[in-house]
Amino acid sequence: MLKLTKMASDNKVPVVTWLPVIGLAWLVPGGGHLLLQRRSRGLILFFTIMVTFLAGLLMRGAMFQWKTGDLFTTLIYCGGYLADLSSGILYLFTVWMGYAQDDVAGHVHDYGTKFLVGAGLMNVLAMVDAYEIATGKKE
Repeated sequence: MLKLTKMASDNKVPVVTWLPVIGLAWLVPGGGHLLLQRRSRGLILFFTIMVTFLAGLLMRGAMFQWKTGDLFTTLIYCGGYLADLSSGILYLFTVWMGYAQDDVAGHVHDYGTKFLVGAGLMNVLAMVDAYEIATGKKE
């Protein structure tokens, strides 16, 4: 156990190496990969997340707002809000432009909401991938 702990501490990468990558990866989907000179992967991520987000907007999906209450309400609304926020500049620009679709009944609106959340969650995966590349854990 001591040997595993020592090995883990020897592989520490300075924060200044990966923090700008993660910050850019959050702000611009695929931006962290572009910063790491992984252009094709960065562009694929950018266009995939962008198309998913725009499809959610075109389906008039609702953006989650931070809302607490019972445990289930808190998990759904706060988790959805964090997932929406994970889209970075796409979310910030959309909110800044005044997009505020009410949560209405209908399967298209519901799918749109899921697409918006899915775009944010894909960006989280892209951020993790960029972090692993920046720290040398992944090629």
